[in-house]
Amino acid sequence: MQMIRSGGTMLKQVCWLAVACSVVHAQERSIAGDWIVDFDYLGSKMYDRALIQDANGSLSGSLLGQPFVGTRTGTKVSFHSTNGSVSGEAIVTGDRFQGSEIIRLGPQDPHPLKLTFVATRVPPRPARPPITHDFTPSVFYRSFSALNPPALHIAPGDTVRTETVDNAGVDGENIRRTAGGDPQTGPFYVDSAMPGDILAVHILKLTLNRDTAQSDDVISYSAMNRDLAVMTKDNRSAVTWHLDRKRMVGWPENRSGHLSAFEVPLRPMLGGVGTATIPGPPAPPTFDSSSSGGNIDFNEIEAGSTVYLPVNVPGGLLYIGDGHALQGDGELNGSALETSMDVEFSVDLISNKSIKTPRVETSAYVAAIGFDGSVDGALRAATDGMADWLAKDYGLTPSEIGQVLGVAAEYRIAEVADRNAGVVLKIRKDLLMKLNK
Repeated sequence: MQMIRSGGTMLKQVCWLAVACSVVHAQERSIAGDWIVDFDYLGSKMYDRALIQDANGSLSGSLLGQPFVGTRTGTKVSFHSTNGSVSGEAIVTGDRFQGSEIIRLGPQDPHPLKLTFVATRVPPRPARPPITHDFTPSVFYRSFSALNPPALHIAPGDTVRTETVDNAGVDGENIRRTAGGDPQTGPFYVDSAMPGDILAVHILKLTLNRDTAQSDDVISYSAMNRDLAVMTKDNRSAVTWHLDRKRMVGWPENRSGHLSAFEVPLRPMLGGVGTATIPGPPAPPTFDSSSSGGNIDFNEIEAGSTVYLPVNVPGGLLYIGDGHALQGDGELNGSALETSMDVEFSVDLISNKSIKTPRVETSAYVAAIGFDGSVDGALRAATDGMADWLAKDYGLTPSEIGQVLGVAAEYRIAEVADRNAGVVLKIRKDLLMKLNK
């Protein structure tokens, strides 16, 4: 009996030793890897990506654009930026750590900013094969907000078949489904998409689903001089266009006079493709544009094109809408041939890569899109976006970038009617194929 008791005591001691060893192992677990950091910025969310190196407790990496170094002792992490402006501490719990950091604007900063944060590992991509989703929207949104609930979860490689309403909220059955202002379908949450990634949206099919489109006869003031403004001062009529979906041509209903035989070939496009903006500032309305896309109104976003957008929040939260049966450069009327559509698209994810401005790829061109309150500013933004593309993807030097842009740049004015002007810089892909990477 004594031997049995002694054996039982020994077994308990062995079990306790095993538990203690597992706790120590957990405490010493490396935090090396790719992390998404969720900050509380004075009551607002802010996200960042941190790629951490952990050499037996000696840490290095970058956070909020600042390189940092630090130490990990058991479950305690301490770190500071290499320039001394940021310092912080955290506690590791399993596959997450949370703590706070202090940001100082200078050595004498009387009110340093204190942020709390929770960091979790970037999730792996879903392992399942791609699938096709048939999604019928019941709610439409009028801002590119990170706070709108996801309409559907999808994975990289998946395809979505859905529909959009027109800029006034009217669907393919000519039923008003929502308020106007370029309402969007979505948002679509792309599983494993995280801030610091790029979302690639492949436009597969755009199908007109009704026989009418709405437009007008106004010319945007941004495109007029004084004489033209005076001449067209009475232009304020709404114009309904008939869409012949069999012949794929359109004409103004009740056309007469010089336009009695006027018709144009239709070229369906999406005016709105965007990801949610960062959740701190107010979200832009869906008739506005930003570095996250939105109301892009570039008439080459059509079937066969791919739109590249930054991921600012977990899941990306992709919005699509504002279908046009046809739009001329600049969207001079303030509206194009506004109509509803059936849309089919797929998504891919480019991890750990950033872009300055939305990009579009067609069968023949790559294009960078710049937005600004003026056409001049939008042109500069597009040029900067393309230069960034050439530097990061093709490895060109500043001199080489200047030489390529000087002979290959083609500019298009996408938008002049909204708050932001949009300018596109295009380069032929066959020319880029001749570059040595």
